[in-house]
Amino acid sequence: MAELLNVNDINVYYGAIHAIKGVSFHVDEGEIVTLIGANGAGKSTTLHTISGLLRSKTGSITFDGKNIGNVQAHKLVEHGLAQVPEGRRIFLQMTVEENLEMGAYTQPNANTAASLERVYEQFPRLKERQRQIAGTLSGGEQQMLAMGRALMSKPKLLMLDEPSMGLAPILVEQIFDIIQKLHKAGTTILLVEQNAQMALSVADRAYVLETGKITLSGTGDELIHSDEVRKAYLGG
Repeated sequence: MAELLNVNDINVYYGAIHAIKGVSFHVDEGEIVTLIGANGAGKSTTLHTISGLLRSKTGSITFDGKNIGNVQAHKLVEHGLAQVPEGRRIFLQMTVEENLEMGAYTQPNANTAASLERVYEQFPRLKERQRQIAGTLSGGEQQMLAMGRALMSKPKLLMLDEPSMGLAPILVEQIFDIIQKLHKAGTTILLVEQNAQMALSVADRAYVLETGKITLSGTGDELIHSDEVRKAYLGG
């Protein structure tokens, strides 16, 4: 598999606070790679740095063969990088379909109808609610909408930031089923998730972040059976 994303020795600061400390990892085409760790470990900060919302003091970030370390965040969507943010951040006063159409702003207008149909095939619940105001959707439906909106840009890499946050266990299972279906359909995914059990169960490879550093890496299966990971993140 060809390498799609390479993060090399990034160091990120919030003022005097050294939040990300020499983090390096990669994502190959067709993979699900997950970053797990406790709250505050630096998972979301890492995603924000990849997506151009934060800047690293060192190192490089290469996506699809291009150095994107200084590319403005809104330009990265055109390069094929889409992020579903923590907390979903949908447009609450707009309809489901209007939210989805916003996700296609980098695509030719002539392609929007076909893209909508693809998203509705992947998320039948959204098709049922296409005229509904997004703010009236359930939490799980809002997460589906945020994911569908990102897919409207036809990303080469989909980055998901805590997709299970605030959802009931049955909805968490539904969201992870969708993640697996997207993966099987050919979407490359970088997943940041506090629910280590679910994240590792779907991941090809995984990295553990602790206080801004990567402390462990391996296949999802290797880490889910690691004594260190089980004690720290899986309650065993």
